[in-house]
Amino acid sequence: MKSLYVKFIVITIGMMLISFILAFIISNIYYQQKLKPFNDRKNTKVALDIADFAEKHPEINLKEYLDSTSSVGYQICLVDPLGYRTFFGEPFRDKSLSGSTEKYVLNGHVFHGILDFPQQTFVTGFFANELKNTIGVPLRFNGKTFALFVRPDIKFLFGEMHVLFGWILVLSITLSIVMVLINTKYLVKPISTLTKATKSLANGRFNVELEINRHDELGELSQSFLQMARKLEQMDEMRKEFISNISHDIQSPLSNIKGYTCLLENELISLEDRKQYVSIINGEIRRLSTLTKQLLLLASLDRNEDIVKKKRFNVGGQIKELVRHYQWAVSEKEIMLSYSLPDIKIVGDPSLLNTVWDNLLSNAIKYNKPNGNIELSLEQRGQFVYVTFKDTGIGMSNSEIEQSFERFYRADKARTRTIDGTGLGLSIVKTIVDLHGGSIQVISKENEGTTFIVELPA
Repeated sequence: MKSLYVKFIVITIGMMLISFILAFIISNIYYQQKLKPFNDRKNTKVALDIADFAEKHPEINLKEYLDSTSSVGYQICLVDPLGYRTFFGEPFRDKSLSGSTEKYVLNGHVFHGILDFPQQTFVTGFFANELKNTIGVPLRFNGKTFALFVRPDIKFLFGEMHVLFGWILVLSITLSIVMVLINTKYLVKPISTLTKATKSLANGRFNVELEINRHDELGELSQSFLQMARKLEQMDEMRKEFISNISHDIQSPLSNIKGYTCLLENELISLEDRKQYVSIINGEIRRLSTLTKQLLLLASLDRNEDIVKKKRFNVGGQIKELVRHYQWAVSEKEIMLSYSLPDIKIVGDPSLLNTVWDNLLSNAIKYNKPNGNIELSLEQRGQFVYVTFKDTGIGMSNSEIEQSFERFYRADKARTRTIDGTGLGLSIVKTIVDLHGGSIQVISKENEGTTFIVELPA
């Protein structure tokens, strides 16, 4: 995965390089097409003016005149009819010049060395301090014909090149700004899309679509956002289902209590019926009490209000006591219950962990088959203890296993339904185990049974 930071650095540097290359190419085109011919014409006029002045003033000392002319910013080479060269001003780096060129100028023609300088040479050719990169004009002085080769001094050229350098700078900055704007739009667009998706999510519209084909942090963020949206949608559906279920679970015992209370108002009912109705009413009250206790416990666990009160206790003895309390339920379903619960002490909250064992054992009984089996075991391995609840009940499908500890989840066959049917039992179990720094594992197969393995630090 490419880092967004690295990508931005690479794109910015690449953008600057491309801008500079484009500006350099455009500047060279301008140099070849505009500046080079203009410079050739300008220097041709200068060379002709120098030669014309010398021709019109035969009384001057030609060498002194050319020497003074070179001092104002020109490099000059004077070739006499015999091919002897005299140089004035700054020396040429390359003094090579073909004899045919000298003869061409001596015969009265103008040599456009600046204009004809190799086309493949970029703007640096403007500074080529070579004799062939000059303007050659014929100079007639006192009856003799000379070949005068002139070019501006390179120091003087720097003053003239400020326009070209200015164009390079302006073009580089302009192209950089344009490319930065394009690149920024490319980088900011997915963030804007995420912002719109966030607003949609805040308004309860969970069906959002995002481009997740990117392989940087934005792509990873989009993928995480979609997962969050799907999770929130699932939680919202489970919340609605939970409200519906909890409303039913509260309404049902309330309706029963109201119905049997109305029956108790009838003075004609027998004492035996009255006792039965009172017993049913008390059962429904206990059902409501258990439900509210689970809700309050879950709320307290969520707030983590220092609810965990740890101390050292015998976990094996605790589970044995719980088994004795459920002996009647085991006998009623004719379940064979076996256990291996040695006396092992751990540090934890006895009350909360008893809730864990209670939920797991009650589920093992409730969802077991008649004449089924339940096996409980406790063992210590190193710094951890393992408590196992294994039954031969209805089991769970893979999809139910994945959602078994999710809050509010409730299916017709799923073991996530506790005795009270709220879909909170296993959620409470996992929260308590997590608060103790442990973990819980589920192994299940439909119609064959389920095994819960609780791992706790000793």
